[in-house]
Amino acid sequence: MMTMKSLEKKLQKADRKQAALYLFCNFVSLLLITAYSAMMFSPTVLKVLPEGGDSRKQMTAIFVLALFGCVVFTIYASSLFFRKKARQLGTLMALGASGKRLLPGLLREVLLLSSVSSFAGILAGFPFVWLLWNGFRLAITDSAQMELQIDLKCLYLSALLFVIVVMFSCLMAYRYLKRTNIMEVMHEEHRNEPVKEWGTWCGPVGILLVFVGAVLGYVAPFIYMALFSAYSPVWINLFYLPVFPGLYMIMLHTVVHGWGARRKQPYKNLIARSMMKFQGKQTVNNLLVSTVLIMGSAFAIFYIPMLAVGNLMEVKDRAYDYFYHYRADQTVPGKEEISDLAGKYDLGIADFKSAPYLMLAMDGTTEVEDGGGKFHYEHIDFLQEAKFFSEASFEMLTGEEITVEPGQYFAIANTEETALYYLNAGCSKLTNMATFQNIPVSFAGYAHYDMLVDSMGYYVVSNEDYERIGQELTPEWMGTCAFFNVDGEDSYDFAQDFFYTLVDSFGPECEMPIYYDRVKKYDEELKGEVYWGDTDRMTQISYSRPDDSDFRLYWTYMPKSRALDRGDFVNSFSVYLMMFLFIAIICSLAAMIISYTRCMTIALNNRYVFEDLKRLGASPDFLIKEIKGQAGPVFRIPAIVGMCAMYLLYAMLMIMNDGKLTGGEVGGLIACFLILGGLAFVYYLVYRRTLRGMCTQLEVV
Repeated sequence: MMTMKSLEKKLQKADRKQAALYLFCNFVSLLLITAYSAMMFSPTVLKVLPEGGDSRKQMTAIFVLALFGCVVFTIYASSLFFRKKARQLGTLMALGASGKRLLPGLLREVLLLSSVSSFAGILAGFPFVWLLWNGFRLAITDSAQMELQIDLKCLYLSALLFVIVVMFSCLMAYRYLKRTNIMEVMHEEHRNEPVKEWGTWCGPVGILLVFVGAVLGYVAPFIYMALFSAYSPVWINLFYLPVFPGLYMIMLHTVVHGWGARRKQPYKNLIARSMMKFQGKQTVNNLLVSTVLIMGSAFAIFYIPMLAVGNLMEVKDRAYDYFYHYRADQTVPGKEEISDLAGKYDLGIADFKSAPYLMLAMDGTTEVEDGGGKFHYEHIDFLQEAKFFSEASFEMLTGEEITVEPGQYFAIANTEETALYYLNAGCSKLTNMATFQNIPVSFAGYAHYDMLVDSMGYYVVSNEDYERIGQELTPEWMGTCAFFNVDGEDSYDFAQDFFYTLVDSFGPECEMPIYYDRVKKYDEELKGEVYWGDTDRMTQISYSRPDDSDFRLYWTYMPKSRALDRGDFVNSFSVYLMMFLFIAIICSLAAMIISYTRCMTIALNNRYVFEDLKRLGASPDFLIKEIKGQAGPVFRIPAIVGMCAMYLLYAMLMIMNDGKLTGGEVGGLIACFLILGGLAFVYYLVYRRTLRGMCTQLEVV
């Protein structure tokens, strides 16, 4: 005799395909979030990505998008599972089982499925991230600095998603058993979810909202700082919120109205459009989540070409093969020593030029923190350290004539005047840090020489002021810059040998990063405070690790070498490149899986429609066309909207940063466009694979 318990198990077995889909969705969501959070909290990544920097902010912003997508995905998978489960519950209720009788068994099943799948996803996340990371190391570049370290704090985020998955599945189980209408429960899986038909205005308004949200979110922090003299709080990011209803309205317009002129051909693709419209709620939700994930993927992948193209173009356009500078109290290779070193590689040295500079203190107005996020502007006599050429030394080094009136100074910027952030255009006096004598000056404008741009800043004063302010200045506050070319085809081996030789020639007093400011340190000590640069982890670069990306990127006296910078670009930025490539892969995988799952769900939910079409004599070609009409928008719309929106947003950000697009940014945007083409091709391949799966599911040959 078949008992109620055995019947319940038999029905559960019959629904194993739907249970497998539910398991798969939970597993993938927890795997992706665990892998992403493992990278976010990895000491390997955090040591390289500066705290408070744009790279960390971008990483966190994309994680929020990915987390949002995965939470919605798991909720959708849970609701889909229970829609199919409703038929089993209705059958048992029709046989006399009460909700109270079914609740324990259903909760056990749901807890088992959600817990096992989620826990398995968390466990699989670690080998997944390890395989991807070490695959990158094998395929791209490797170094001791890139050895992956995992901080188990990442499990906090995985545990949060785990709780959401289990809690929501239990709530859904309780909700379905609260129903009393047996027929309503049994026909739940065939229930349509038509979306409310707004007018054709919702599409254009959605596009406008996306644009307004992007602009407001970008400018709101600057407006807040200007109005309240305080750093913008976290809630200021709420100004980005219009982007999400805007995207929703775009998706809604696409599902209900489409973007073509349907009035002339109202019956074209009527079946596919009707099925899409009658299941509009879930379709729109899936399109929205996939679009957000694709935007996150595009935003992450854009980091790589924008960084690489700009850097490589700058290296290519340099006027000299080599540039280095050093303090006057250091004994470093000169022209003769470099020539001897080059001779070992059958090379010669040409166009060697050198010129002295002074390191002086500049005054100016800067932000001073008051605590609690507040700040005020204050004039500081010892604001920053900077390097100053005389008119003669600047011309001797660069070959460019410049006229500076006594009492004035020029700041040296790049040709396009986009690297102005670190330059002080508000200085009123220069101070000799040995004698503390000073001279009054005023800003006269910008001189241009791309190779003399760094985060400390180079300036030019008149010959008279140079002589006057430089009297009795000690060697530790004086320096020399040198340019030279290689006579013949440059050699990477020579470039590397020159770099190591130069590093070995510096003393321990020069073992500091570019942002370590001795003038600022003096000012802090005058106030009885400890200079942050003497305590912060980021200042700990070491001569013993000259190949670390921190050393290559931030050492104060890091030389510029065309061969070295071109050959070691990937090594120097390896953690950055691999992190953002990893993020792009995570977001793309999530979007593809969500689109694939939605398409297979459409096939399951509309199987009876296709069966009816077969009985009416529909040909296989017609059925395949209708299947494409369902699957096409699920893949095509998020890809087009997500990629185009992020591309335009990224271009807008580049323009708003400095009011123009530089040559490097234009080149980077072209590379981004080509990468989007490659990403679109991958989506197309997944789409084709999904079509085959839907045809197999619906038995359409």
